Amino acid sequence: MDRQGFSKQYFQSLCVVLQHLPLDDWERVLRRLETAFIQQQTVFIIGNGGSAATASHMMNDLMLGVAQGGKRGFRAIALTDNMPVLTATANDLSYRDIFSTPLRTLGRAGDVLIAISGSGNSPNVIEAVHVAREVGMTTIGFLGMGGGKLKAVVDESIIVPSHDYGPIEDIHLILDHVMMAYFKRWQSPE
Repeated sequence: MDRQGFSKQYFQSLCVVLQHLPLDDWERVLRRLETAFIQQQTVFIIGNGGSAATASHMMNDLMLGVAQGGKRGFRAIALTDNMPVLTATANDLSYRDIFSTPLRTLGRAGDVLIAISGSGNSPNVIEAVHVAREVGMTTIGFLGMGGGKLKAVVDESIIVPSHDYGPIEDIHLILDHVMMAYFKRWQSPE
């Protein structure tokens, strides 16, 4: 296959996945985030690998992107971004605890945890969701591959209907940008 043909096929498959997103689930995710915004709760965001990069990007968009034009942004923290805490926890405790340990210290009842996982089966993300629920936080999954184990333990989820990490991660980032645009408009509807 030539380069253009391959690229066109990828883009077309991405469009098919987008057309099958469960928008009722997405509406519930946005509703949960509206509540967190109104109550000025903190939104914690986690993920591994590409999902860690999405977590950082999402923090930036929720905190600063939503605040453009003199609006207020979310209180948002990507637990992926504190390398000293992350590496000390992985070294001194276990990699499974890299998100749950700081979350146990920082999270409060009413806060939100966004757990990003293409497979829905990342042990450290699952552990953080369990801690968040113990603390009394709302949990939201940005998932793929049918949702994995996380689907059963989060309060709300948006599951990208794909079993391929590329499109799953692409659409998680698209959803991040939709969320940012939505909350900018939501604060001052036209």
